[in-house]
Amino acid sequence: MDTTTPVILLHAFPLNASMWKPQLPVLGDRTILTPNFPGFGGRPVREADLDAFAETVIKDMAPAGIARAVVVGLSMGGYVAFRLLARAPERIAGLVLADTRAGADDEGARAKRRDQAARARREGVGWLAEALLPALLGDTTSRERPEVVDTVRTMMAEGDREGVARALEAMRERPDSTPELEQVQVPTLVLVGEEDTLTPEGEARIMADAIPGARLEILPGAGHLSNLEAPEAFNESLMRFLGGG
Repeated sequence: MDTTTPVILLHAFPLNASMWKPQLPVLGDRTILTPNFPGFGGRPVREADLDAFAETVIKDMAPAGIARAVVVGLSMGGYVAFRLLARAPERIAGLVLADTRAGADDEGARAKRRDQAARARREGVGWLAEALLPALLGDTTSRERPEVVDTVRTMMAEGDREGVARALEAMRERPDSTPELEQVQVPTLVLVGEEDTLTPEGEARIMADAIPGARLEILPGAGHLSNLEAPEAFNESLMRFLGGG
């Protein structure tokens, strides 16, 4: 991998681009893009599906002077990475798929997202932390890293209620990207937290086994938000993949 290739970091739900703060120092002088999706990080809400989120990223690339980049997507960011790959494969130099899955939601997950979207519109986002933190963070983080718990809780409280609802609906309606995995033609790294129960190791292995030449790495002591929970291990894996470590 060319050590000057730009990097695009795509955030998880229901966080924002500031979740990538632990990664920025190790990326050095590369051009880095950390877009917020509509409804997050102060970005205005708009009609949303994952293709619209991908189009947001593509539009942000031009002002940043990025023609082609390594795309790092965690959780919802991984779902958007798959839509980028479908819409503009020529813009992607490499993929890092972290704590995400290629498959679509099953009926139970779809119903849960529908109910959560309705609750966000009805009540706002104050309930998100209580409802989602136990699943987003691994047991080790919940027990030993209160500063990470506080950081995530703060980011979750910053979401726009309509943005959260539309993101839930966008994820609910996302297509199954599994059939496209074998067609991925760029270097790919699959990362997963050892304690991730939302998109566990089995989901990561499905992607790594199907993508030609993909490498799978498991991050000890991390749950679903592995870049925040185990930043040193995440950064080491990322920099090895990028050729800078």
